[in-house]
Amino acid sequence: MNAFSKYFIDPIKNHYVDFGGRATRTQYWAFVGFNILVAIVIAIVAAILGRISGALGGIAIGVYYLFELAILLPSLALAARRLRDGGFTPWLLLLAFIPGLGGLILLILFLLPSKN
Repeated sequence: MNAFSKYFIDPIKNHYVDFGGRATRTQYWAFVGFNILVAIVIAIVAAILGRISGALGGIAIGVYYLFELAILLPSLALAARRLRDGGFTPWLLLLAFIPGLGGLILLILFLLPSKN
């Protein structure tokens, strides 16, 4: 199983809304990294298609938003499992609603090592 399948496809396919359990730093950050790469590829394709035709660009942008919507729940579930693995409550995800500071706190928590 390659890294893309293990860290990106597997969480979506087998743990779509699995908020229980734990996720290691590697699992979390690999998923985030692959998510960013896929989003960049879709954005580049959208920009190229937008140059060719405004309608094609609009369709590609729609695909991008559908992709982001499709991975919203697996992303939240993986973040909850990552917080639990770090020894924190998944309810700390609500910090994301605090502009600026909340995101920074979550970033630090996601970077901390696992608690056994």
